[in-house]
Amino acid sequence: RCQRWVENCRRADLEDKTPDQLNKHYRLCAKHFETSMICRSSPYRTVLRDNAVPTIFDLTSHLNKPHSRYRKRIKELSEDEIRTLKQQKLDETFERQQGTQECNESNAQNTVSEEGGQGQEEEAVPLTLEERENKDYLKSLFEILILMGKQNIPLDGHTVDDLPEGIFASDNFQALLEYRINGGDEVLRKRFEMTAVNVEYCSKTQQKQMLEICENCVREETLREIRDSHFFSIVTDEVVDIAGEEHLPVLVRFVDDSHNLREEFIGFLPYEADPEMLAVKFHTTITEKWGLNMEYCRGQAYIVSSGFASKMKVVATRLLEKYPQAVYTLCSSCALNVWLAKSVPVVGVSIALGTMEEVCRLFNQSPQLLVELDNTISALFQDNEEKGNELKQICRSQWTGRHDTFEVLVDLMQALVLCLDAVSSDSTVRWNNFIAGRAFVLSSALTDFDFIVTIVIMKNVLSFTRAFGRNLQGQTSDVFFAAGSLTAVLHSLNEVMEHIEVYHEFWFEEATNLATKLDVQIKLPGKFRRAQQGNFDPDLTSENYYKEILSVPTLEHIIQELKDIFSEQHLKALKCLSLVPSVMGQLKFNTSEEHHADMFKNDLPNPDTLSAELHCWRIKWKHRGKDIELPATIYEALHLPDIKFFPNVYALLKVLCILPLMKVENEKYGIGRKRLKAYLKNTLTEHRSSNLALLNINFDIKHDLDLMVDTYIKLY
Repeated sequence: RCQRWVENCRRADLEDKTPDQLNKHYRLCAKHFETSMICRSSPYRTVLRDNAVPTIFDLTSHLNKPHSRYRKRIKELSEDEIRTLKQQKLDETFERQQGTQECNESNAQNTVSEEGGQGQEEEAVPLTLEERENKDYLKSLFEILILMGKQNIPLDGHTVDDLPEGIFASDNFQALLEYRINGGDEVLRKRFEMTAVNVEYCSKTQQKQMLEICENCVREETLREIRDSHFFSIVTDEVVDIAGEEHLPVLVRFVDDSHNLREEFIGFLPYEADPEMLAVKFHTTITEKWGLNMEYCRGQAYIVSSGFASKMKVVATRLLEKYPQAVYTLCSSCALNVWLAKSVPVVGVSIALGTMEEVCRLFNQSPQLLVELDNTISALFQDNEEKGNELKQICRSQWTGRHDTFEVLVDLMQALVLCLDAVSSDSTVRWNNFIAGRAFVLSSALTDFDFIVTIVIMKNVLSFTRAFGRNLQGQTSDVFFAAGSLTAVLHSLNEVMEHIEVYHEFWFEEATNLATKLDVQIKLPGKFRRAQQGNFDPDLTSENYYKEILSVPTLEHIIQELKDIFSEQHLKALKCLSLVPSVMGQLKFNTSEEHHADMFKNDLPNPDTLSAELHCWRIKWKHRGKDIELPATIYEALHLPDIKFFPNVYALLKVLCILPLMKVENEKYGIGRKRLKAYLKNTLTEHRSSNLALLNINFDIKHDLDLMVDTYIKLY
């Protein structure tokens, strides 16, 4: 590209320069580029698109100005000139508004504008030696920080408590800085050669400022792509602990220039306990700090831990009030039944989910424990080896995220309790104290009657949504037909609600049978009896207690939650999936997307021609050649060679694609969430940093060191 620029500029005197030299020492004025080549969405500066080439030149102006034929070279300055320039810069800095994020001015200050051939040229203010050295020094610091982020190296090394009094040990940042000096970095050596060895080279404040700039510059690369694609959806993951503070991880879905659906991590948002405050902060961060236009948001989904669901629902409601097209949906990475269970506002359900996670984590941490559990399952399922082998296989996966997680747990209960009891009571030194202790605690939790009733009732209530939820995570055609089956699912749940006494009686009987098998006493919860201090109604039975406290509220909540996440608008959007040719084929090409596509009318390039275009789209696939297969997914349809001949269909497919409910077909473009999980798993809570996390998760995003340095100089 550098060669193309030099050729277009007709600068024979620059042909022998390397791309690195051209990049460092020469600049080209923006007026030589077509406006389509310039991206002005960056909050830091005006940037060129990757394929930008200069094409606009006036090759006649030099005839009238012969003195401008030669490029002005940077000259050595006298001390008086340096002092004058410094004073000018100090005056400019004083007048400049503090806190601005624009770098255009500082870029222009350090730029030599040049025209092609012998065109008119302008003098730029040259950098002094001191300023050049300062920029090189800052660049070295930024390179170290970026390395630490990409390699997941925490900033802090030894804590003060770890060291004897009077001993100084450098943190990881300073250690890498010293290593670089020893490796021959002259810029850093000159800067610190007279500094004492037990002095901090770069203060924590300066590190924090530089990290924020790194984070913003890296995030901006992704945000620029999102803005270019216009439409996007927002997804948050479970609340995480970052250095002692709760944060919400935020991911964004969009379709990039290559027609690929991508889900990218763009940062952490500090969590607020007050849901109204959280909603305001959430909106402000996305619109003002990250610069996304929520008018283009077409979906929102929140994967939350138990207890946080009601707060995130307030956030969703507030956003829907402002932006009705930001449809509140389920996320494709979370099973419907797990999502529903986590949202149930019953304390017993939250406790049961936490206990299940603990059990799953303990067995996955220890291969020996899994072997012990395998042996227990084999002994219990001697008469049904097929079932036993299936359960063994399930135990080696993250079974707490399955659609049938409660059914699996009920089947495994006896094996889990027997295995944990054997581990906690083993008199040999086979198990360490931690595993034996955890086994004892978890065995006690599993054999609590309150836990047993909870998982049995949850298993039965969620059995009505299991097949529906599984289809939502299936192929595109499965999702389309699942949307049509919601009415039947709600009808079944409402019927159960009408006859809850009968259904609850069966569920409670199943729970008591399981409790009897595990030798667990059937009684009211101890916390309830202690709270009543013996003053409760003697006629109150365990069966009635659990019906009022668990079965009824759980069923009511699930019915309401299904109505909320499958709103009329959401269902209309899912009905538009009949645009996918394979779904069209299953419907015998007798579809009517026009009616459902009404909600996306303003998103279409030519809404007036939609009806005719849809007719052509149907005819194209109905009368296709015998050897042509129907595209089965939105991903395949978006990558058709002639998709641009159907601009409205293309626009509709792009908007449908970003709905959080739709799965990312190409795994390569959905790795943002996997990298987030890997970072959280591999990094101790106290070593986590929201700034370094973004650099680590998005390690393959390009970064502009010069931009980072210019921004730092501008701000600080």
